[in-house]
Amino acid sequence: MSRIVEIRGMRLGEGAPKICVPLVGRTKEELREEAELLREIDLDLVEWRVDHFEAVGSVEDVLAELKELRGLLGETPLLFTFRSAREGGARELAADDYIRLNRAAAASGQVDAIDIELFSGDDAVRELTAEARRSGVATFVSNHDFDKTPPQEEMESRLRRARELGGDVPKIAVMPRDPGDVLSLLAATYRVSSEGAGPVITMSMAGTGAVSRVAGGAFGSALTFGAAKQASAPGQLAAPQLRGILNALYGG
Repeated sequence: MSRIVEIRGMRLGEGAPKICVPLVGRTKEELREEAELLREIDLDLVEWRVDHFEAVGSVEDVLAELKELRGLLGETPLLFTFRSAREGGARELAADDYIRLNRAAAASGQVDAIDIELFSGDDAVRELTAEARRSGVATFVSNHDFDKTPPQEEMESRLRRARELGGDVPKIAVMPRDPGDVLSLLAATYRVSSEGAGPVITMSMAGTGAVSRVAGGAFGSALTFGAAKQASAPGQLAAPQLRGILNALYGG
């Protein structure tokens, strides 16, 4: 039986795929509006895409906003993510600043999980996953390719490497050039998830890959992303629409 990762009561890797909805507001006001909207949506996890936040350069401002969001979201699990521009995010941070930001978030007591990019460097990933674990915070170790879909064996290797570096939940998102790429992503998902080491998250992006966002659970993907006001990646479905589809496919 595959290991379950529990995040504030949400059991990732058990039952139907869970739904994560991103917060992508640039200002405190936009984030507050988004967070209040999310209270009306049936979801399992909220991701704060802090790379969109205009004050992300100030760790103090980020921590203050985290405290505000925690109050607005109540007991909803919160994932903290800085997505670099090289992996489809809104901006870059220097390596030291990236580590400092994630370390502060993990130690803040306001987040339940942090996202760490696999290609941040092995030492950085090991350091952050270890520090998060000491703080009782789960880690998603992720890789995103907005240009192509790597070969199946390479995707499997990246997912396994994410776990070897200490990640609780390996994640990969890739861009398909044809339906065969989507099949490769789903095959990689099935192979790695079948090893029983714990949940994985995978998706193929854009319209061609949209089927992976709703049917990925059949191949072992434990979570999918849906949009509220604004999608954070190509091919995301609206969260309420996604919930309806998942209920039809997996029962609910």
